[in-house]
Formats: sequence, structure tokens, C-alpha cells
Amino acid sequence: MDLRRLTSFLAVAEEAHFGKAAERLFRSPASVTAHVKQLERDLGVRLLERSPVRLTPAGERFVGHARSLLAALDAAVADVTEAPPERTLRVGVMSNGSAELTPAVVQAFQRACPDVSVEFLALDFTEHVSALVQHRVDVAFVRPAPVDERIAVDVVTTERRIVVVPASWELADAPAVHLDDVLDLPYVSLPEHTPRQFSDYLYFTEARGGLTPNRSRSHAVTPHEVLTTAAAGRGAGSALESFQRYYPWPGTVCVPVLDAPPEHSVLATRAGDRNPAVRTFRSLTTRLARELGPRLRLA
Repeated sequence: MDLRRLTSFLAVAEEAHFGKAAERLFRSPASVTAHVKQLERDLGVRLLERSPVRLTPAGERFVGHARSLLAALDAAVADVTEAPPERTLRVGVMSNGSAELTPAVVQAFQRACPDVSVEFLALDFTEHVSALVQHRVDVAFVRPAPVDERIAVDVVTTERRIVVVPASWELADAPAVHLDDVLDLPYVSLPEHTPRQFSDYLYFTEARGGLTPNRSRSHAVTPHEVLTTAAAGRGAGSALESFQRYYPWPGTVCVPVLDAPPEHSVLATRAGDRNPAVRTFRSLTTRLARELGPRLRLA
């Protein structure tokens, strides 16, 4: 329904005069008259008597609805225009995020949007999706890529897989290994509520044909816990190749798995999020992944 027709109708109803209503609205009398006629045609009922100008019974009933509609619109406009703009972007980072591209994207975003502050939240292995769905973060660097209709995904890096093992194990002396060498390792245990995608990633589930992995008694939800478990000789972990650049840890060794399929780190966001800051961050991420990834040998 055309709002101009409603405002013209209300002005005439309150002024009881087409000319005075036109003056009040800074419109021509002809346009006000046309608006009222068009509204009556839309509704299929006469709202105003013309000589003298007064409301018909239908007009008496409709005038309250018209006032309510315009009041609701005014309230909606006031709510939107008075609401403070989003000035903070909350960035979730799991492990080392997307390696060197993570700080590159953040720095580019801060140059592009200097009025938006950036807050970081370290995500553990159980927050693969939940931090976004629960609105604790706005964007998140995670791995592997979530498959969830609530989440949009942009691939940032594609990397070789590694295993993280105690330096005391014989496997630590190998320059590289194959999947058959690592499937039966005692991997750190994950909580029951860990997303299936992440546990499948950690345990190389596809390569083991879905068979249950050998789990250590030690539990982990963070890289620090994986490393301390490995350093104590109590279990292994797995990661992307860039992990070893960020987490050198005494008593542990990262060994490449030659025939493991490469895996992605991604930027995850809520599907359909129209927050301008989120859209800018996504755009910068995909552009820098395309431009810088090959130079960093990450994609």
C-alpha cells in the first residue's frame, strides 16, 4: 500500500478539507485528491464524503488502522536510524587459524575499516560451528570446512597433513610417513560433543574406513593440550602443515603424512549475514587468499 495515499487520507480526515491537507503536506490539492481516490479504489470502499468533507462509516473504521500503520513505520525508522552501528568485529581463531593469512586479513580489514575494532576469541576443537551459531563470534578461522546449512565457508589455505608425536617415539625420526604408519597411533581423546567433522579430521577417519581410532587416555580441546600430551609421551595429534611453524614445542616432532589428502583451513561465517563488516572481511579474505596464498605456498 502506497504510504503517500495513507498520509494524504489522514491529513484530509484531520483537516476536513482537501486544500488545507495539501498545504499541510506541501503537496498540490490535485495530488492529495488523487491519492485519496486511489486509496479508495485499492480498498474498494468510499472513505470520505466530499461535500462537506467527512469520514464515511468505513472511513471511521479505517482511520485508526492508517494511524497505526504510519506509527509503526515511524517507530521502525527511528529504531534503525537511532541504533548504534556495529563497531566491533569478533574474530574466532582455532589453533593457528589460516597461518600467515590470518594476520594479513586482519591488518587489511583494519586499514579498510578503521572505525571498526577487532576482538579475538581463541576457539577450541568443540567450537567448530557453535561459536558462530551462538553469535559469540562474527567470523571464524577454523579447520576443516564445516558442512552446515547455517554456515558459509571460504577456503583460505590448502595444506599437507602432519602428525604431532612424542620425540621419544621411533616415528619421530622419520622425515615423512604414510597413512598406514599413523592410523593406529594412540591419538588424544576428544570430548563427546566435539563436531563429527573435526574428530573425523583429527583421526583420519576416512582413511581408516570409519573404524574407531585408538584413543589415548589424555583429553585435548586445544593445541596446547595436544602438545603437552605428546611431550609427555602419552599420545599423538594431527594438524595442518603450518601448525609446526606456530607451535614448536620441546619433546614433540611434527612429521608430514605423504599420502594423506590435503585439507583446508577456512573462514566461516553465518550464512546470509548482511553485516557490512562481515562482508568486507570475507571479501578481503578471499582476495588475499588468492593473491598471497601461492607466495606463502599455502594454497
